Amino acid sequence: MNKVELHKVCKINNGYAFRSEDYLNNGVPLLRISNFDDGEVVVNEKSIYLKEEFLDTKSDFIVEKGDILIALSGATTGKYGIYNYNFPSLLNQRIGLIKSSSSDKLNSKYFYHYLTILKGEILRNAGGAAQPNISTKTIGGLQIPLPPLPQQQKIANILDAADALRQKDKALLAKYDELTQALFLDMFGDPVSNPKGWEKVELKKICSIKKKNIKPEDITAGENYVALDSVEKVTGNITTIYNVEKGELKSNKFWFDNSYILYGKLRPYLNKVALPEFEGVCSTDIIPIQPIKNRSNRLFITSILRHKSFVSFADERSSGANLPRISPTQVEKYLTINPPLIIQNQFAARVQVIEHQKAVAQKSLEKSEELFNSLLQKAFKGELL
Repeated sequence: MNKVELHKVCKINNGYAFRSEDYLNNGVPLLRISNFDDGEVVVNEKSIYLKEEFLDTKSDFIVEKGDILIALSGATTGKYGIYNYNFPSLLNQRIGLIKSSSSDKLNSKYFYHYLTILKGEILRNAGGAAQPNISTKTIGGLQIPLPPLPQQQKIANILDAADALRQKDKALLAKYDELTQALFLDMFGDPVSNPKGWEKVELKKICSIKKKNIKPEDITAGENYVALDSVEKVTGNITTIYNVEKGELKSNKFWFDNSYILYGKLRPYLNKVALPEFEGVCSTDIIPIQPIKNRSNRLFITSILRHKSFVSFADERSSGANLPRISPTQVEKYLTINPPLIIQNQFAARVQVIEHQKAVAQKSLEKSEELFNSLLQKAFKGELL
């Protein structure tokens, strides 16, 4: 399949540093990195707006339906989104604008799907370990496979259909998570306002955060290893369990088993809270938390840690500008509701029923992901049509 440099088929711009004093509650949306995450760009009630006159004075930064956005710096480098609204928006700094909507050689949805593959190359080209960044010039120099437009459209249609299937599975999983949250509120009420009048205690009274350090030389071949990147944000799904070789891990790790909760202390706003069903070791950017037997239930504590009030608590008490972390000491101090254990156990029993249904949906998602990725690889090797 013929390949061309991206800048030869569409215009690529940087965003603009609009002043915060120009921000409004309505008008033209200003797109920031928080408006997209490897999917559709989202404009909602949290969005920032600008005066409509900027559409005339800053026309190089207008985003139109079909345009692609790419984050250019920081921890989000390479994150991308497609703009599907019929109204224009403006683009903030640190974001690249791929004007695929106005290209006569590149189909927007075709390129959007190719970004799933291209993202790895973008990250490899991003310099700086702690603060990676990439220029629009570098992105423009990346090569993309470019079949004729009718073929691009056919490929995009096939991938759209496969993507719709996996998005449906993801939506079902999200519904099960919402059901668990609704059950929690029904049984316990809001944990901050505490309308049911439960006892409140510091987390350390009902959980142990005494970490068991494992030295590299004590990690045996075949040990299960969970990295922070292995834990999916919000859902807490453990996406990858590494089976390590003897001597592969070079630094201390923390031990855990299936009685623990794994809590990601780095960038706590990502809300990474996992429930391992196996024994292993984990990154030291993860805090293994063990509910104390006969005092608290593991599923109840997990819901507490995933609740927005704890996420805000942890985010506000994090330190470190580029890589914010919350300390185990701060986690221990969190004041939480502590309903009677029998009620916590009743909640857990109901959640386990939901989790069973969720596991079925997860299997379906894995199959739809496998189908999509297979079609994706074939499409850009010229094997799909």
